[in-house]
Amino acid sequence: MKLWWGALRAALVLALLPLLRPANAVEPISLGLAIAGAAASALTGIISYPRLYCYFRECCLQRHDQRAAAALQENLDRKLFGQHLVNKVVVKAVKGFLNNTNAKKPLALSLHGWTGTGKNFVSRIVAESIYKRGLQSKYVHQFVATLHFPHAHSINLYKDQLQSWIRGNVSICPRSLFIFDEMDKMHAGLIDSIKPFLDYYELLDGVSYRQAIFIFLSNAGAEKITEVALDFWRNGKTREDIQLADMQNALSVSVFNNKNSGFWHSTLIDRNLIDYFVPFLPLEYKHVKMCVRVEIESRGYVVDEDILTRIADEMTYFPREERIYSDKGCKTVDAKLDYYYD
Repeated sequence: MKLWWGALRAALVLALLPLLRPANAVEPISLGLAIAGAAASALTGIISYPRLYCYFRECCLQRHDQRAAAALQENLDRKLFGQHLVNKVVVKAVKGFLNNTNAKKPLALSLHGWTGTGKNFVSRIVAESIYKRGLQSKYVHQFVATLHFPHAHSINLYKDQLQSWIRGNVSICPRSLFIFDEMDKMHAGLIDSIKPFLDYYELLDGVSYRQAIFIFLSNAGAEKITEVALDFWRNGKTREDIQLADMQNALSVSVFNNKNSGFWHSTLIDRNLIDYFVPFLPLEYKHVKMCVRVEIESRGYVVDEDILTRIADEMTYFPREERIYSDKGCKTVDAKLDYYYD
């Protein structure tokens, strides 16, 4: 704001210099109009300067690409627990895409895993990294399958509405972000309606979709992710030993063939338009304790180790014999804290 105020004062001084010369008298009303005109002209010029304009209104492409990537990395490092694959893949994918001035298609990420493992959390962090208002930004659009597409008999209407919504918003802001939640509850075939927007087209009806980002969230494939994670654990390997290559193909096939998934036999998968299938590993006891600690601190309380341990112990874990993974991840941590801190 100092830059803006300094520029405004400088512009006003320059505009008023001719009026301050003693040689010519100026009537008060004329002087008033001249000052008002100079001020308006200066302000108009300043606001038309894009970076200053964005002080007053939210702008498309609000944050510089490098700043967005740095914010994404910092937030995932500080706030996401037990998800080394997510951290690595999402940061690399988003950073590379934002820095690519000649992308051939939009970025499409599909996030998979059990409830409470961080899928919604990560999509929110991505939104906040690109736009200061995050999910509240007018350039970020969130769809929830059971809310926005509840009726199977209306699928053709939903297809038309979805296409119109994406086309209209990308026309306004090329760097629009679209988040589709509950993909496992979406009616099969509906998501295929957006296939043209994710494909390798330079323009569609005069609009380019190559700067847009699409994120899909789903529980589908969670069984396959757990299967791989358990195999590593039973073979004496750590979860950090798991690589994306150990998951990617098996996960995409599992989701494609899951009849309870909105991606069932989807052309988005068949045509390889999903850039990354990102696996969210089930969270262990130590990760639940990390979630509890952060939530306590975020509420401004001093961490009571006894309460922290009790909350983590109250969570249920699977498989039944080994009790390795939390069956709700960190999803119920907030509600459990309400019981201990009122």
